[in-house]
Amino acid sequence: MSAPVKPRRLLPLLTTDQISALNPDLADVIEYRKSGLSLNHIVGCPLECGYCVRHLFDNFEMKTPRRLMSDEAAVTQLISHPYFRPHRTPIQLFNRATDPMLPVVKPHTFEVLRLLDEQGLTNHVLVITRWRVSAQDCAVLNSYKNLRLTILVTHSAIDHPQIEPVNSTYAADSLRTLFEHAENYRTILYWRPIVPGLNDSDEHIERARDLSLCAHATVFTGLFFRDEIKAYYDSHGLPTPYEDTARRKIMPEQAEQQILDAFTRAKQPGGAEWGTLFRKTSCAVAYAHGEADYNGHYGVRELCDICPPEQIALCTKAWIKPDSDDVVREARALGAIGDIEVNDRAIVVEGLDEPPRYYLQHGFGYQCHDRAKPHHYRQHGRAPIGWKAGDGPNTP
Repeated sequence: MSAPVKPRRLLPLLTTDQISALNPDLADVIEYRKSGLSLNHIVGCPLECGYCVRHLFDNFEMKTPRRLMSDEAAVTQLISHPYFRPHRTPIQLFNRATDPMLPVVKPHTFEVLRLLDEQGLTNHVLVITRWRVSAQDCAVLNSYKNLRLTILVTHSAIDHPQIEPVNSTYAADSLRTLFEHAENYRTILYWRPIVPGLNDSDEHIERARDLSLCAHATVFTGLFFRDEIKAYYDSHGLPTPYEDTARRKIMPEQAEQQILDAFTRAKQPGGAEWGTLFRKTSCAVAYAHGEADYNGHYGVRELCDICPPEQIALCTKAWIKPDSDDVVREARALGAIGDIEVNDRAIVVEGLDEPPRYYLQHGFGYQCHDRAKPHHYRQHGRAPIGWKAGDGPNTP
């Protein structure tokens, strides 16, 4: 049984009127994201990262964390959610409106983990932080015996104080501490957001290479640059990294290639050692736990060209093209319209927004895409900014 960790002082609860005044999306404490069902019953963060997704929920100015409900009620909502599958559905904690390792939030993070762990659930649980993690915190994280727990440490090394006011040495120190004490959890270097001109120099890449040796895996990714974030940059006189905004993360081809070139050089005789590098979060998490990717990225083979051979072997064995009749039956039940296709890369549907698509994706272990929002060859799941279409198959 995991050790109970009771908050020394519970965060104040928002009143009914305060909750009603929130963005409706923020008031809904469960959201299905690609990496899993995301539980967010605590809102508010003082860290002021300029690119934070809190801009999208109209609560960037909410600096003091507050609860929308008790931890027990939140966990009950999570495990009774219609898209939750015990032992299968990935879970994320506090990744939308706060940092889970802030001193006032951390006891609630530990309590939610305890409540889930004591039910014997073995689901993947992802906790993403850029704040301080101590050896004592690691002891608590090691106390959970059933959950497949992963701590992802966000590290950007952006030194512009208005874009990244949090000193990146905090994250670097936390990563080293987590890696040193890891027993029942795994830790990932979450190298993001990579923004050309801000943190893509040779020195930045070398710093990330060094940190990658203190993690069970490393994943690199770009910047969410939505209209709301651009408006914040403009209103604060910050240098905008791109002229246009995009629905998906922006990771230009040249920036990716610069990292991959450094990674490739490390494989040459006399090259500096790198940790294991991945393009996708779930790939890194699965590798760290010795499992096949639960998002079925193996269908998008060009993503796998940097993966270790042993991981490719695991994903090859687990990746099974689902029966078309089964897919059609489940997709129709969720509201899919039009043609439903199962090709060699993904399930392709129409009329389903992200949550039911992710439900299908995690259920079948196979990518599920919207025909209206194509995933182009090589830039899979990323914005077209900074890319030229390459030769090869495109998947809607």
